[in-house]
Amino acid sequence: MMTDPIADMLTRLRNAVRVEKSHVEMSLSKVKRGVAEVLKREGYIWDWEEISGKPTDGLRVHLKYGPNGERVIRRIRRVSRPGRRVYSGAAKLKPVLGGLGITIISTSRGVISDREARQRNLGGEILCEVW
Repeated sequence: MMTDPIADMLTRLRNAVRVEKSHVEMSLSKVKRGVAEVLKREGYIWDWEEISGKPTDGLRVHLKYGPNGERVIRRIRRVSRPGRRVYSGAAKLKPVLGGLGITIISTSRGVISDREARQRNLGGEILCEVW
């Protein structure tokens, strides 16, 4: 039984980047789709696609690397967990590594990055940090 599907997604991404896979597959949910879309918009992955399957649908994320094979996603860290939810308002969102990284936030308007949250003046649950 999986109690934290978002942490599972982040672990799959982290492990696939470490062994330099071209893509990684996982089960699909609306939040995972939102996280993948934010990673694509911010330039951390090439693309993502939905895979239709017999038992459940899946999500395939195409990972991105630099011209010499360097990792675009260096670290990815889960912030809010099932045992300890972390919420923040738009004014209290700090840039990750001085703006070099992003924070992914689940808001009432969907899953967005910290830059978008500050522009739209939205707060919410902090899902993870990527740099």
